[in-house]
Amino acid sequence: MATTADQLMATALVPTNGTNGNQSTLLTVATTMQSTTTPSTNLKSNSNSNSNNEEEQQHQVDNNKSTSPKPTAMNSLKLMKMGSVSTKDKRVYKIVLTGGPCGGKTTGQSRLCTFFENLGWKVFRVPETATVLLSGGVKFSDLTEKEDPPTPTTYVYKDLPFAAPEHSLIDLTASCPRCLAKAASKKNGSEAYKFQENLIRTMVQIENTYFELGNSSSRNCLIICDRGVMDASAYISKDKWEKMMAGNKWNPVEMRDNRYNQILHLVSAANGAEDFYSTEDHACRSEGVELARELDYKSAAAWVGHPYFDVIDNSTNFETKMNRMIESVCQKLGIDIGDRLQATSRKLKYLIAMLPPDSEFPPFADFDVVHHYLQSAGPKVQARLRKRGQKNHWSYIHTQRRPNVHGQARIEVKTQLTHRDYMNLLAQRDDAHFTIYKKRRCFLINNQYFQLDIYREPGHPRCKGLVLLETYSSLTGEALKNCMPKFLNIVKEVTGDPDYSMYNLSLKEDWSTTKKFCRPATHARGATNGVTSTPLVLNGL
Repeated sequence: MATTADQLMATALVPTNGTNGNQSTLLTVATTMQSTTTPSTNLKSNSNSNSNNEEEQQHQVDNNKSTSPKPTAMNSLKLMKMGSVSTKDKRVYKIVLTGGPCGGKTTGQSRLCTFFENLGWKVFRVPETATVLLSGGVKFSDLTEKEDPPTPTTYVYKDLPFAAPEHSLIDLTASCPRCLAKAASKKNGSEAYKFQENLIRTMVQIENTYFELGNSSSRNCLIICDRGVMDASAYISKDKWEKMMAGNKWNPVEMRDNRYNQILHLVSAANGAEDFYSTEDHACRSEGVELARELDYKSAAAWVGHPYFDVIDNSTNFETKMNRMIESVCQKLGIDIGDRLQATSRKLKYLIAMLPPDSEFPPFADFDVVHHYLQSAGPKVQARLRKRGQKNHWSYIHTQRRPNVHGQARIEVKTQLTHRDYMNLLAQRDDAHFTIYKKRRCFLINNQYFQLDIYREPGHPRCKGLVLLETYSSLTGEALKNCMPKFLNIVKEVTGDPDYSMYNLSLKEDWSTTKKFCRPATHARGATNGVTSTPLVLNGL
């Protein structure tokens, strides 16, 4: 029987009444925590605080370290009441299902709903806002410059540049979210632009309503969004999107990274399962295979940069695809699914010889990343903080890594934090570890999402010039090799290799003398999470 994350984690996610969907705090109930000088956490999000303010708070934390005991998460674990979900222990997890036409989003919603309701969770399904609004009678001809509606004798496709080429004449006077976005990008599309802007505002408010319902629920809550805010950027020109973002004081870190816990991109059947691609029995679908592939890529590219972005491709049959989707959510939540689902997707890590020029990369997003390891009871339980951001907009995550209840694969439980939570938890830093500084480059290629970690100074000399590539995949052998980025000089696969564990890389002591070096009980190259793959070596190295 599956065990919920509440029985596995030593800290609990406490939802608040905020409307931005990302406000939370780590609650520790140890009496040692009550005696420290750390102030009670403020549940207002401060992710946009400037760096000077953060440095002042950091200095205060450092001064407190010499006079205050350092509480540990494990002390809290001993005092937590396991079992039923209390208000303090409750989790609210927000995911986005996105992807091209005929990818399985509708079925995926239903499967996720059934699975988590069987675990005792409350599940909310946020409808696709564009479909809701456009079904109210909006027509493209009403959103552009005044012109006579097309007739069968006067209609020429090029006269209506906002319409998709595969749409019929009837479709042109109806509504399609993608065509609306195209209309908004045209010079004569000022009304369409305003409607698209209001559509996003409406989407945010509808989502916030469901987020509030999740916060007020007495049970663990999964909120499934049928597409999210960033999907709108896939079909609107870059300059119009940036204008819209600036005009509303939106930024990608808040709208993409902090708003949703996880993004699941279900690849269209037009890409890898063409025999099953169909437009029948679907009122909103009329795309051909080639166009469906293009739309699928655009919708995926819109989410590049989210820290937990999973691409569920068509490398398996549809039933297994749905199981992989559910498994991915369970992994991120830290839920032990036992033998309910067959483990398929696994984390893979590769050593890169050198960083190629930026011009060789597909479209990418760069982030500054800072990791701090925290005190724990021993190497079997690891806790760390991560700060990740762009242009002084940050997201904060607490990660606890521990063996599952069966003592086999390790489970990671991730909790989103506010800026103040993050600063308070820095009091638990483990001085045996260096702070890790990275530049993280995220990109999408061959239907595979990659993260390239480029280690920066200051740090241990062993990290100088280190570049590691990470991805999640269910592929093996030649299929895996063919999807890897060819422009990178991959030296070898280092999945599960303790020499490339960030925990070990950050140790201040020499590996030959330290007792803190963490080595898996059974280390085999290419093995991770109980799944073994053939070691991958490319470029003859």
